[in-house]
Amino acid sequence: MVFSSVSFLFYFLPAILLFYFAVPSKFKNVVLLVFSLLFYYYGEQLYVLILLFSSVLDYTCSLLIERYRGTKKAKAFLIISITANLAMLGFFKYFDFFISSVNALSGISLPLLKVALPIGISFFTFQTMSYTIDVYRGEVRAQKNFLTLFTYVSLFPQLIAGPIVRYKTVERELNGRTHSFDMFGEGVSRFITGLAKKVLLSNQLGALVVSFRSATEKTILFYWIYAAAFTLQIYFDFSGYSDMAIGLGKIFGFTFLENFNYPFISKSITEFWRRWHISLGSWFKDYVYIPLGGSRTGFKKWLRTTLVIWALTGLWHGADWPFVAWGLFVAVFIILEKTILLKAFQKLPGIAARIYFIAIILFSMVIFNGNGITGSFDDIVSMLGFTGLKFINSDTVYYLSSNALLLVISVIASTPLFANIFARIKLKSCGIKILDIAQPVSCLVLLVLSVSYLIDGSFNPFLYFRF
Repeated sequence: MVFSSVSFLFYFLPAILLFYFAVPSKFKNVVLLVFSLLFYYYGEQLYVLILLFSSVLDYTCSLLIERYRGTKKAKAFLIISITANLAMLGFFKYFDFFISSVNALSGISLPLLKVALPIGISFFTFQTMSYTIDVYRGEVRAQKNFLTLFTYVSLFPQLIAGPIVRYKTVERELNGRTHSFDMFGEGVSRFITGLAKKVLLSNQLGALVVSFRSATEKTILFYWIYAAAFTLQIYFDFSGYSDMAIGLGKIFGFTFLENFNYPFISKSITEFWRRWHISLGSWFKDYVYIPLGGSRTGFKKWLRTTLVIWALTGLWHGADWPFVAWGLFVAVFIILEKTILLKAFQKLPGIAARIYFIAIILFSMVIFNGNGITGSFDDIVSMLGFTGLKFINSDTVYYLSSNALLLVISVIASTPLFANIFARIKLKSCGIKILDIAQPVSCLVLLVLSVSYLIDGSFNPFLYFRF
């Protein structure tokens, strides 16, 4: 089940809201847990047992870590937790990738297991590992109530696609939270904004991407349109889902950290990845990059660590070589920026840095979405005009003219323009009164449009399901 579905909007969400706000405070976590498990069971059935296993594992290990704190036993239980979580993630997500790679390199034909990938496993295994690690570091106390920890692990707003919510950011709210009409209203507004991003922008951009893939006569310009459309599609897909998750969190009394901060206004690849999927970047920084020494261990080790981090980031997104290539591609430019490029761009006009940034981001997303390493390479070469394609033809003109308004609106919506306008309106004496009327009206319009598109259309992909 996804948030941008009729079944969620008209059946699941009303049901949980009714039960959640009808029961006393001491039973609210129970309602959240039951409905979260139903939410996951709707899409995964028996794989809900993986959630239970992960929760039992880390609940037990964290209690034993706290009991034997300061001894070798505590470290042993931490290793057990991390090893078991990574083994589970490795089996379901990477085992067939490993076998297929061995087959390709050796020429043998070992059979693939073809095990279905549990939805959201990359997110909830990272969450449970961060909990156990934080207990070992003494940053949080081990949760004594298993149902409370199980609620954290299975909390449906962020269960299948993040953001990666760390236990320490919601510990207090899990044990006792407050609810208010203002927080509920903010949550509803944020949810509708995310829904509109997903349905009205990402889905329509996705249709353009599908049209490009099925086109028989491509051109150089069409490749660039495709690159821009996919880049914006995945942004609105994931940031829209994050907005919906954050909004649902507010409705139920939780404050999740932001996951996107207008990444396309960046002036470098380094800045972009500080603004994109913030929860994943901070996770790798705190639990992998810094423990490996970070930037404190000399240039060679920093270089190695950066490449390792981005190779792992690529693998986290998917068990395929294009994801690894994408991660290393990003790593190369981050390394170049921190050693050469950023200093060089300070001497050039700002437009030069902007053109460089946009081009590299588009190339990276084309690699990310490539059909294998060869497919990614062919797409990049075609964008650069090295395959003898025409620059433009009548089909390209048709697709560009048909989607021009969508692309313009998407580009504007990916910037903080609207947020800045609202902030300025609030500064005026009558601004708050205007927004008190305009905001609920605009939310209602977006909700009606989004639901209309969901009911009328059948194209509703969710890119981050594959991660």
